[in-house]
Amino acid sequence: MGGVQIVTTVLAFAITAVAVVLAVRAVRGMLAVIRLGQPDSSRSSDKGARLKVMLTETLGHTRMLKWTAVGVAHWFVMIGFIVLSLLVLEAYFEVVTATGELPIIGGWGLFGIVTEWIGVLGVPAILYLMAIRLLNRPSRASRRSRFTGSTMWQGYFVEWVVLLVLIFGTLIRGFKAANGHLPYPTWAAPVSHALGDVLPASETAVSAIAMIKIIVSMVWVIVISLNVTMGVAWHRFLAFFNIFYKRSGSEKPALGALKPMTDSTGQPLNFEEADPEKDLFGVAQVEQFTWKGLLDFSTCTECGRCQSQCPAWNTAKPLSPKLLITSLRDHAYAKAPYLLAGGGKDMAGEEKATQEQLAGVNVLALAEAERPLVGGFDVNGVIDPDVLWSCTTCGACVEQCPVDIEHVDHIIDMRRYQVMIESSFPAEAGVMLRNLENKGNPWGAPPNTREDWTKGLDFTVPRVSDGAEFEYLFWVGCAGAFEDKAKKTTRAVATLLNEAGVSFAILGNNETCTGDPARRIGNEFVFQMLAQQNVETLKEAGVLKIVATCPHCFNSIGNEYQQLGLEVEVVHHTELLAHLVKTGKLTPVRPVEGGLTYHDPCYLGRHNRVFTPPREVLGAALSGGGDGGQIREMQRTMERSFCCGAGGARMWMEERIGKRINVERTEEALATGATTIAVGCPFCSTMITDGVNTTGSGESVEVVDVATVLLRSVKPVAD
Repeated sequence: MGGVQIVTTVLAFAITAVAVVLAVRAVRGMLAVIRLGQPDSSRSSDKGARLKVMLTETLGHTRMLKWTAVGVAHWFVMIGFIVLSLLVLEAYFEVVTATGELPIIGGWGLFGIVTEWIGVLGVPAILYLMAIRLLNRPSRASRRSRFTGSTMWQGYFVEWVVLLVLIFGTLIRGFKAANGHLPYPTWAAPVSHALGDVLPASETAVSAIAMIKIIVSMVWVIVISLNVTMGVAWHRFLAFFNIFYKRSGSEKPALGALKPMTDSTGQPLNFEEADPEKDLFGVAQVEQFTWKGLLDFSTCTECGRCQSQCPAWNTAKPLSPKLLITSLRDHAYAKAPYLLAGGGKDMAGEEKATQEQLAGVNVLALAEAERPLVGGFDVNGVIDPDVLWSCTTCGACVEQCPVDIEHVDHIIDMRRYQVMIESSFPAEAGVMLRNLENKGNPWGAPPNTREDWTKGLDFTVPRVSDGAEFEYLFWVGCAGAFEDKAKKTTRAVATLLNEAGVSFAILGNNETCTGDPARRIGNEFVFQMLAQQNVETLKEAGVLKIVATCPHCFNSIGNEYQQLGLEVEVVHHTELLAHLVKTGKLTPVRPVEGGLTYHDPCYLGRHNRVFTPPREVLGAALSGGGDGGQIREMQRTMERSFCCGAGGARMWMEERIGKRINVERTEEALATGATTIAVGCPFCSTMITDGVNTTGSGESVEVVDVATVLLRSVKPVAD
């Protein structure tokens, strides 16, 4: 070994030793923070399926490829990071001798060609990602940049390190080829051999560049080890675990059912058996999130895809799903020394640790420990109340997150504590909650008027209470029973079912609210009260199949009532109508004129993946029973549909900040030039109708349900 090799070897192994020590300390610290979270027994089921989903999402890049070019570039960079880590390892052999290579696989032709092309294609891929970051850098003129609020230097740092490692790897191979030491034939490493033809023969260059490559790589390790909240780097390791432990355990995002409140053992909380001394009613402190929540916060890469899709952020509200997650992350890690020293308060609010135990805790951690999780009037909380209450729970953030962070669950957890313990929530929503408790519906309408929508129909609607036999229970819902515009939809659906000969019945006055508004605002107690009542009613009636017109009812009964022991088949009315049209039981005969666009309701589309059936119904109606008419799709549609603004109990809260979400969506619908805006949700119908009127288009544009469109085509009579 020559003098140069000795120097390069010593430097390479010395900086590696420092990096390894710091990395081990950082990983142990992160694990300690994540373990501070509450138990969650639901994350360990079906490990085989979870592993399959994790490999599909990571190696297949199924989330990132929704962004096409960016996804492809990121795939090459990700694969390059994994595979070319072996070349960083090989650099330790090359720093010792210019002919060094990995044992066993180092001279294997297949290894050579794979690493060759991953390294070569990785360069334009990382350059493309760097260009994207530069072109979308935040500025005062571009609040909507998905990088607004991201720690930009961290992204630039990581990207430059990746680029330099790729370049140095190619140079090492080039110099090896120039020296005649490259073990791969030209077909396996054409770029390296071509580079070797123009580079001078220099064994010193091989060792020197290998040393630089190691130093750059270890500087990266050192920097991220000293910045454990650097998600843009740490997600490369944590994403595998975060995806593996995602709530659904399937490729479907963590949408649909909300994560239930749990007791001290991590099991779903039963309010009748709850122990106020042990069980948490929502989240008041960061350590009260589950360990998966703390893993979520640690994994965030600050890419801002959630932010770019958020309806609140896009209408100048203070909520950014990304900034909410990073704020919780920064708070958790700043508070961690206090918690790890035994600090924190018990259920009675008393400090658990003594002053002596907390004596060594730094001032920053003590200050963070005093901050409330959710702020208030003149109180500097981690999360501002306007941030918390701006959320519509539309799920766009969860849908777009490439590492499966469960933003909505965390927001609802914080809402639960604010509502049930602090009684702190928008005042106007209090009326809705009182109506749910006293009247069984959010409008406060007399419960004995639930059947009034049936008056005037030219057929009798069967009631379960009358002993009617039925295949489907028609779940009417509160809007469908009490809200004037929604009642037209209810009548249209009943008419179509009767026309098609479908055996159905209604609960009538025995139906009550599913509890969706209560659960989304955070009042789990009222939700369980209403839900348990409905579960008992449905079981007593022997219901096996349900058809619902409201996606919120559809979601609650189909997904969330399973948590209370109800197993029934639930379909949305557009699904059943699509089936009836396909089977010829309903035949459209009159084409819809004037152009039509369709708005995907969040709880039907994104939350439950029902995208095609409404379009099939509308296509048949547009063509009058032909091959299917052309829907004028909006710019944001299906998985990326923009919320109407009513979800998350926002239907009963005033929208005082920024632009109204329903107006933003309505303007997008009007831009298609369609004179009919079709919807599949009574909340969406109300919000978009209001948007149409606000924009002054009420006389030229009509908002109607998919069922009404079909009824007009099947039976061209006034609805």
